[in-house]
Amino acid sequence: MRNPLHSICPYFAMFPETFAEKHIRRFTSEGEYVFDPFSGRGTTLFQALLMGRPAIATDTNPVAFCISAAKATVPTLTTVIHEIEHLEVEYKKFPRRSLKEERQSLPSFFHRGFYYSTLEQLLFLRRLLNWRHSSVHRFITTMVLGSLHGDMDKSPSYFSNQMPRTISPKPTYSIGYWQRFSLWPRKRDVFHILRDRAVLRLENGRPKLKGQVALIDARKAASAFPSLHGKIKAVITSPPYLDVTNYEEDQWLRLWFLGYEAISVYNKFSRDNRHRNRALYWRFLEEAWQGVVPLVQDNATLVCRIGAKDIEPKQIGESLLASVRRAFPESELITRPRASKLRNRQTNAFRPGSKGCLFEIDYLINLGAVR
Repeated sequence: MRNPLHSICPYFAMFPETFAEKHIRRFTSEGEYVFDPFSGRGTTLFQALLMGRPAIATDTNPVAFCISAAKATVPTLTTVIHEIEHLEVEYKKFPRRSLKEERQSLPSFFHRGFYYSTLEQLLFLRRLLNWRHSSVHRFITTMVLGSLHGDMDKSPSYFSNQMPRTISPKPTYSIGYWQRFSLWPRKRDVFHILRDRAVLRLENGRPKLKGQVALIDARKAASAFPSLHGKIKAVITSPPYLDVTNYEEDQWLRLWFLGYEAISVYNKFSRDNRHRNRALYWRFLEEAWQGVVPLVQDNATLVCRIGAKDIEPKQIGESLLASVRRAFPESELITRPRASKLRNRQTNAFRPGSKGCLFEIDYLINLGAVR
C-alpha cells in the first residue's frame, strides 16, 4: 500500500516511489545508507526510511529541501494537529488590519488568485511558520505548499484559483487565463484543510528512522555530512534534465510562501538547474559526482534516471558515463541502460504541443574502488 506521505506535495519531474523501492531493495540491505544528491520531493529518501535504510539527501532549491526534510523527520499526528490549532488561535488574535494592509500591497496576481480571507490566513502562516528550524513547522509548511495551488474544480483542498498542481505559471499568464474563462477564487479555510490533510497523511503512521537533508549544492554534499564519509551504499537519483525545466521559475509561488519576493524568481538559488549549453551541463554533473566521492563505499551503486531535450538516448548515455568516470575511474555499467519514451508527459497538461523531454534513461553503475 502506498504511504500517503509520498504525495504530500505534488512536484514536477518526479520519479515514482516504485522506481526507488526496486533499486533500494536490489542494491542495499537494512541498515545500509542511501543518498540522493538531487532530492526533489524526497522520494528516494522517504522510501529508504520506510524500508529500514538510513538516508540522506541534498537539494539547492528551498522548496525541494522543505518537502524532503519534512519527510526525513515526520512529527506525530497529535503534535501536528496541536500546532495547527495553536496557530489558528494566534491567527484569530492577530491584528487584522496588518494582514489586510499586507494583502492589499501584493501584486494583482494574488488578488485574482486567492479569496481575500484565504490569502490573509496564508500571509499569517507565511510570517509565523519557521520551516528552516522546526520539524513540525516544516511539515505544516509542506502541507501548505501541497495545497497552495491546484485544480479547484477537482478538489476543495487547493487554496488558489484554477492552476496546475505541480508548477506555478507566470502571473501574467495566470491572470489572462482566469479572465478568459471568468474564473474567480473560492473561499477556503486554510486551517480546516490543514487539519484534514494532516489526518490523511499521518493516519498510517510514520517511518521509524529519521533522515538528514541539507539545503546545499550537490557538489558540496560531502561537507554537509562529514560523519558519513565512506558509508553510502547506493546513490539513487535523477539530476535536473538538460534544458527541460527551471525549478525556480516553475516553483515561484511556493518560493514566495517560503519568504521570498512576490515575483517570479529565476535562477535565484543555483543557476545550474537548466543549462542550455550542453558542455556546461555535463561539467556540472561531473562536479556533482565528484562531490559524492567522499561519501560512498567501494563498489557502491549509482542508479541514475536522466533525460534531455533534443538529444538522442545514445548521446545522453555517452556523456553521462563520461561524467561519472571522471569522478569514479573504475566505474562500470551493471546492466544495459533502459530507455523509455515519455508518452504522458507532465508538460502536456500546461504546455500543449511543447517538445520537452521525449526519453528517460535508467543507468545502473557500479562505482568501483574509490579509495
